[in-house]
Amino acid sequence: MLKESFNRLENRSDKAVGYFYGRLFAANPRLRALFPVALGDQRARFFHALTRIVWSQDNPEELAAYLAGLGRCHRKYGVTAEHYRAVEDALIATLRVHAADVWSPRAEEAWVEAFRSASATMIEAAERDADAAPPWWTAEVVEHDRRADDLAVLTLNPERPLPFAPGQYVTVQTFRWPRVWRPYSIANAPRSDGRIRLHVRARPGGWVSGALVRGTAPGDTVLLGPATGTMTLDPDSGRDLLLVAGGTGLAPVKALAEQAVMAGRERRVRLVVGARTESGLYDLPDLRLLEAAYPWVRVHPVLSDEPGSGGPHGTPADVLGDLEDWDGAWDDRDAYVAGPAPMVRRTVACLQRLGAPLERIHHDLLKAEE
Repeated sequence: MLKESFNRLENRSDKAVGYFYGRLFAANPRLRALFPVALGDQRARFFHALTRIVWSQDNPEELAAYLAGLGRCHRKYGVTAEHYRAVEDALIATLRVHAADVWSPRAEEAWVEAFRSASATMIEAAERDADAAPPWWTAEVVEHDRRADDLAVLTLNPERPLPFAPGQYVTVQTFRWPRVWRPYSIANAPRSDGRIRLHVRARPGGWVSGALVRGTAPGDTVLLGPATGTMTLDPDSGRDLLLVAGGTGLAPVKALAEQAVMAGRERRVRLVVGARTESGLYDLPDLRLLEAAYPWVRVHPVLSDEPGSGGPHGTPADVLGDLEDWDGAWDDRDAYVAGPAPMVRRTVACLQRLGAPLERIHHDLLKAEE
C-alpha cells in the first residue's frame, strides 16, 4: 500500500511536494524560519528521503542506518522531536489529495505507522548524538588552494575534534547562505592535527559551491555538519582494493587510500582516476607522491577527451579489465566507486560483468543523486 500510494506522488512530485510545504507552513508558520529562502533543493532532498523510506521497508537494517544518519543531521537545522508530528500531518494531508484514487483508512494507517517508526528512529539517534556531539562544528579555513577556475581544495581546522571515517562526507554552510547546507566528501584520513580537506567544484548556480571556490579565503569560517556516509573500509577485510574516481569523487577514495596505507598492511591498492582532460587531474602530483612512498599502490589516470595524451583513453569503466599487475579473481577484491552518477552506474555495471560480487562494490551513488 505504501508503494502504490507513493507511486501517485512520484507521478506528480512537483505539485505534491509544493502542496506538502504549503500545508506545513500554513499550519506551522514558525517552521518556515528553519528552511532556506529558496526551497528548490530542499524539496528535492525531502522527496529523496521519502523515496528511501518507502522503498527500504523490506530492508530494515539499511533503513535504520539511513534514518539514524538523517536524524543526526537534522540537529543542525534546529529540528526537535515535536516538529515530526507537524511533518506527519502535512504528509498525510498531501497523500489524501494526491493519491486519492488509492487512498483508504488502511493506507492511512500504514503510512502513519511507517512515518512514526521512521520518526522514532531519527529522534532516538538525534538524542543519543546530542549527548556526545554538537549539532555543528565551526571550522576555520586555513588553506584555500585554487586548482582551477571552478575548483578549489580547502583545508579546514574545526574548533573541536570532528570524528569521521575515511569515505564519509560532511555538510557545509557558508556565512553567505544561512541554512543552506551542501555535502562534500572528506579527502583525507584522520590526522593528528584534526584538520580535514575538501575538494569543491563550483556548480552552475551552486550557491555554496560557488561561495567556497570563489568567495572564500584563509581566515574565513564555515559550519560543518556531522560526518555521515557508509562508503567506508571493511575493518575485517584484507582483500586488495580497487578505488575508482571521477572528478571530485577523488576526495573519498583518496581518503580510503590513505587509510589503507596507514593501516600497515600491504594490501594492493589500485586507484583509477578519470577526467576529461589532463587539467582535470587536479590532484595527480599528490597521488604520485603516495604511489612513490608505497610500492603496493598504483595510480592509473584515464582521460576521455584527450586521446593523444599518452595514457589510457576513455572512462574508468573502459580500462578496468586491462589493469596491469592486477592478477587474481575479481571476487577477491573490494571496490569503491565515487563520482558523477552516470560514471558510478557504468563502473558498477562493468565490475559486475568482470565478476565482482555486488556486496563487494561500494559507491556513493545515493549521495551523488541527493
